Amino acid sequence: MAEIKKEKIEKIKNLIEELLLKMNVLGQVEVIENIDGFQFIIRTHEGGLLIGENGKTLVSFNHIIKKIIGKEVDKDETAFAFSLDVNDYQTKRIEDLKNIARVNAQRVRFFKKEVALRAMSSFERRVIHAILSDYPDITTESKGSEPRRQVVIKPYP
Repeated sequence: MAEIKKEKIEKIKNLIEELLLKMNVLGQVEVIENIDGFQFIIRTHEGGLLIGENGKTLVSFNHIIKKIIGKEVDKDETAFAFSLDVNDYQTKRIEDLKNIARVNAQRVRFFKKEVALRAMSSFERRVIHAILSDYPDITTESKGSEPRRQVVIKPYP
């Protein structure tokens, strides 16, 4: 089992490095194990190119890599959980989202009124919902349609 995991990690790392080479982007790939699986972090001076506006390019890059790996590596085996980050962009973004969630939860508690956050990607909404799921006096709901879907934070009835 550990050998299969090592093999998958190497294949994913090699794929990322190969794609970076084809894009003429110099960078190194680090692998970190966390509670959600494995995180492949690209360290590069050209991070803006890989991250894109509001992380949209990074989300797409992550999606493409997962699709390729899904076809090549996970054919008959259980899914292999991993994510991709560039220069810790996702990690910092998650911390920002946690702060946004906490501040707005305090507003909802204080004013006893719902607060609608700005439109967010599905990833960002999931983070907000997950953070606030630990608040017993707060409830969250996603409203609207893409690309204007947003999280609404409400006092628990």
